[in-house]
Amino acid sequence: MTNMILCGGSGTRLWPLSRSLMPKQFIKLFDDKSLFQLTVERNSKMSDTQFIVSNAEQYFLAIDQLEELHITQNKYLLEPVGRNTAPAIALACLALDSEELVLVTPSDHLIKDETEYEKVLQKAKELATENNLVTFGIKPTFAEIGFGYIESENIYDVKAFHEKPNFATATKYLEAGNYYWNSGMFLFKAGVFLEELQKYSPTIYEASLEAFDNASNDEVIRIKHDDMANIPEDSIDYAVMEKSSKVKVIPSDIAWSDIGSFDALYDELPKDENGNTKNSNHISINSKNNLIYGNERKIATVDIEDCIIVDTGDALLISKKGSSQKVKNVVAKLKESNSELHNIHLTAHRPWGIYSVLDDADGYKIKRIIVKPKKRLSLQKHYHRNEHWIVVSGTATVTVENKQYLVRPNESTYIKMGEVHRLENSGLIPLILIEVQVGEYTEEDDIVRLNDDFLRN
Repeated sequence: MTNMILCGGSGTRLWPLSRSLMPKQFIKLFDDKSLFQLTVERNSKMSDTQFIVSNAEQYFLAIDQLEELHITQNKYLLEPVGRNTAPAIALACLALDSEELVLVTPSDHLIKDETEYEKVLQKAKELATENNLVTFGIKPTFAEIGFGYIESENIYDVKAFHEKPNFATATKYLEAGNYYWNSGMFLFKAGVFLEELQKYSPTIYEASLEAFDNASNDEVIRIKHDDMANIPEDSIDYAVMEKSSKVKVIPSDIAWSDIGSFDALYDELPKDENGNTKNSNHISINSKNNLIYGNERKIATVDIEDCIIVDTGDALLISKKGSSQKVKNVVAKLKESNSELHNIHLTAHRPWGIYSVLDDADGYKIKRIIVKPKKRLSLQKHYHRNEHWIVVSGTATVTVENKQYLVRPNESTYIKMGEVHRLENSGLIPLILIEVQVGEYTEEDDIVRLNDDFLRN
């Protein structure tokens, strides 16, 4: 069985913790592990390999976090633009044997009852082997209006799919006992899914097949941008599951959460005797039942209750509990104002390492850069800035135009605006340096890549 892990989504409801370039599934929230890592660990016990479907930025995050788990049996498919779940799943299924069982899971769900989870997976495998499309229905514990519902009959048969209800309707669903939250997890044979997709959404199937046939396929399947853009956008529910007669639902009581809001996150994090989430940086004076997140500076609270406080260094969120779903409206306003705060943290992860912005003002920016051993940045140039590099630890191999030289600790070098250059760590320990950018424009889009080990544009 292959575990297909869908890594799309930017987790806007968990801003400022979650950003487009570091979405919630890769943030280490639980015992220094991310939701993505927990997903891999959980499903690797019953699957032979992981098939990661993501964009290019998330691909490198996935590689790093899989290396930490020492899991190497992985496949990758990269989407240049998102077209929802039906095309993503179709493209990955085209790369598999038609008889292969495929467990499709989002990368950002938490499942705490793994014993029960293994039981429902085993039943799902039995039904999928009989050429059914199996979905997992979560037994509801309250009248949730943020999820779609699956109505069942005769235990495993699906009667209908229902859109997100209002509270009164959700209450009726809860009381009826045969309605389940739609988890977004599925299990089926790759060939059976493709047959049903071709039958009920032929345009998606044909466009996906063409895109797959045109893709570059060496170690990583890379779909071309125009081919991906030509695939109609649709979810697996609309494209297949709500139309097929082969759908079965497995009632699942597995302590599941999609961590879709800070209120949901609060429920899952450990708490102190006053109901505040545990945080060594938090000083509490008569404060109760608060979510406190922040690792960069002290957070003191006095006489407050039922609040959400999230501090990430470059942004601060304060919300009443129960209102955190509205955070997505904050993200929308940030996008309207052309702010980058929805997109990237002060510390950004790159395939070659990480950088942290130490200071950013008109005319200059200061970064701390860490380059992994045996990695190098792209061969590049800038039109609007000069760069000063001061090595703190390790040895830098620097290329500027046709010259290459070493820069050691406490030494520096200078890159003029427009010069073609590259930074490389040829050593066995991390290279740490301070970069000072000086110029009229210092944003990340002033990078012209001429050659890149990671095939980025």
